[in-house]
Amino acid sequence: MTIMRQTKTNFTAGEINRRLLGRGDLKAYDNGALSLRNVFIHPTGGISRRAGFAYIDTAEGYGRLIAFEFNTEQIYLLVLTDEKISVYEDGALLTSFVAPWTESQLDNVAWTQSADTLLLCHPDVIPQTLTRNTGGTWSLEDWNFLADSTRNDAILQPYYKFALATITLAASATTGTVNITASSDFFVEGHEGTRLRIKGKEVLITDVASPTVAAVTVIETLTGTAATDDWAEQSFSAVRGYPMTVAFHQDRLVIGGSRDLPNRLWFSQTGDLWNFDLGSGLDDEAIEFGIFSDQVNAIRAVFSSRDLQVFTSGGEWQVRGTPLTPQTVQLSRQTRIGSRIDRYVPPVDVDGATMFIARNGNELREFLYTDLEAAYQATDLALVAKHIVEDAVDQCFDPDNRLLFVVRGDGQLASLTLYRTEQVSAWTLHETQGTVVSVTAVGDDTYILVQRNGAYVIEVMDHALHLDSALSGEVEVATTTWSGLDHLEGMIVSIIADDIVQADMTVSSGQIILSEAVNSVVIGLSYAHIVEPLPPSIVTDVGSAKTVRLIEAVFRMEGTAAFRLDVGNGLQDIPLRDIDEPLLDEPAIAIQEDISVKALGWRRDLSKPLWRIEQSAPLPFTLLSVITELKIGF
Repeated sequence: MTIMRQTKTNFTAGEINRRLLGRGDLKAYDNGALSLRNVFIHPTGGISRRAGFAYIDTAEGYGRLIAFEFNTEQIYLLVLTDEKISVYEDGALLTSFVAPWTESQLDNVAWTQSADTLLLCHPDVIPQTLTRNTGGTWSLEDWNFLADSTRNDAILQPYYKFALATITLAASATTGTVNITASSDFFVEGHEGTRLRIKGKEVLITDVASPTVAAVTVIETLTGTAATDDWAEQSFSAVRGYPMTVAFHQDRLVIGGSRDLPNRLWFSQTGDLWNFDLGSGLDDEAIEFGIFSDQVNAIRAVFSSRDLQVFTSGGEWQVRGTPLTPQTVQLSRQTRIGSRIDRYVPPVDVDGATMFIARNGNELREFLYTDLEAAYQATDLALVAKHIVEDAVDQCFDPDNRLLFVVRGDGQLASLTLYRTEQVSAWTLHETQGTVVSVTAVGDDTYILVQRNGAYVIEVMDHALHLDSALSGEVEVATTTWSGLDHLEGMIVSIIADDIVQADMTVSSGQIILSEAVNSVVIGLSYAHIVEPLPPSIVTDVGSAKTVRLIEAVFRMEGTAAFRLDVGNGLQDIPLRDIDEPLLDEPAIAIQEDISVKALGWRRDLSKPLWRIEQSAPLPFTLLSVITELKIGF
């Protein structure tokens, strides 16, 4: 037999898929764990019990969360629900107003922001401009493309000929209200109110008499009445659909795809964001082209980074041009991963790399330019943790804590600790009593929209809490009754009263009644953090181990107030203070020291971990490293 000491100095590979249990040769095996649940993985290697979520408000229903950053001091949370937008600042509701998107459309609302203006679009809804006005008021209006006063207010919006190239139009006159006759069926009732350009001259459809005849008001005097195939209609309308996604790039507004033109890109004129007139192709004039290749390329997102990045259903594209002009613009495909087609998941920037969810929903890809290849690559950051990234539906990045949050389709929240320069890429899963549907980072705060207890509630991550959907309160005169818990009605809650953990209680009539009066409480839903190491991979000069015995494990703690451990004899609370009798009526004290635990018994099943931490007590916990002493049998 052999005695061996193993030191686990970090958890920077995160939770590892069980399919890698036979790969003890991998670096990820040394730095990973079998289970890391409800913990944050620090870039330095240690792990802590994750932050809790403080209750903010109950939302109108299912929705999406969007950050609106006006400046460094004025940062807002937007909550999109069924035909409504609610605006929050520092957790307080400022205002709510009517919006055009129904609940079923929210998953495909895309957005981008510049200064005090947020642009939102959906392929079936007129795109909207949300503006924070002087004085703190808010307005939501339809997009307004530039009207050219020199051309009788012709609208400088994109145009496209959706009809067959052979179909011609003929006008009964060149001015006033005239009839337009098509050579084949073209007009539908929805065309009323849309505009056409006939040989570059604009008309407005006022009435559709038949599939081949429509009455129009002439905006610009037509060049003649003869039939011509040189005509087009406005690209975005109720008939043809509206923009799919939008971004700002090199002082241009970029529209990526629409319902009926899913693979087309439109660039506004430079410095004139609502002017899409192609003109004669001068450097500052608008640009328009389609993405054509050997596969379908429906645009799912456009993102401004080193270049304009275009994420489509079939692959990822680069649009280059320095500067971007009609003559210098270049389009090239970089990778063939594809993005989700059933919903909009916003790409996010992390240290110059763009994170996007792959089309299958089970991969988080890092779209990054490499000088060696002189091209972009799309590395799968979930390769060793496939079981954690499943059906990803939303994401955001918290730069302060180096955490990329991913919402899964089953309502769980995964996080990736990402620090490329230190080669840290570590996944963990956060389980909560409810279903998370959306996440966003607003300044230094991370908000979630989660369905709990039959309602959708807004919560914010709070590192001072260790409970979910939590509320805290403090009064000068001690009391036993604490109310305001309507969102937790009928649920079992954990309680910290005057810094002492109490027995769980059930909320009734929106309140709890304690047995003793206290001055302060924290009340919320409990969650358990779980830490399990990977099974020991023991191969020596003598051979592979057949049995193993854990003699002792030394856990290096920091700021830890509770420690519940299983070394083979079931979960047990490990004392953190050297006293004869624990004082149950005193607040827990966080320690910073090494905790040594002895173990007994041989193990023949080497596919299981040697120890397990599982704790639901709402107290702080941080583990920096673990040293294990093993006896090995061959």
